[in-house]
Amino acid sequence: MSVSDRRAGAPHVSFFRYEHHSAPLLPREGFVRRLMRNAAIAAGLIVFSLALGMFGYHLFVRLDWTDSFLNASMILTGMGEITPLDTTGGKVFAGLYALFSGVAFLTIIGVLVAPVVHRFMHRFHLALDEEAPQDGSRGPRPHRNAGR
Repeated sequence: MSVSDRRAGAPHVSFFRYEHHSAPLLPREGFVRRLMRNAAIAAGLIVFSLALGMFGYHLFVRLDWTDSFLNASMILTGMGEITPLDTTGGKVFAGLYALFSGVAFLTIIGVLVAPVVHRFMHRFHLALDEEAPQDGSRGPRPHRNAGR
């Protein structure tokens, strides 16, 4: 969809579907649904990240599934690994997985916090719109040299 299509009134469709700042505030039920949807997305990202780590530890470090789960979960949460790494492949995997885990952690937090931040900002914009003059003016403007 082009910018001109959006200006012409065509609806903008996105994955997360947040309302525009000029639209009314989403009702509480819709907000709770949005929180639950984002929590499900975050849970899916956690499961995917954990499965990726478990598979890598099992394949490259030759750990059993329980120790693979332990190491992957510890790296994913930022605590560090438990099992010493003896193989070069295991060390390379652990480093790459640690880098991935940092980005995944920030992404998951962003997905969880986004609805709350959006609602706060939306409410803030609605409050500003209510305080704005209704005649379209911006109110009195101070003289350019008023502060000197």
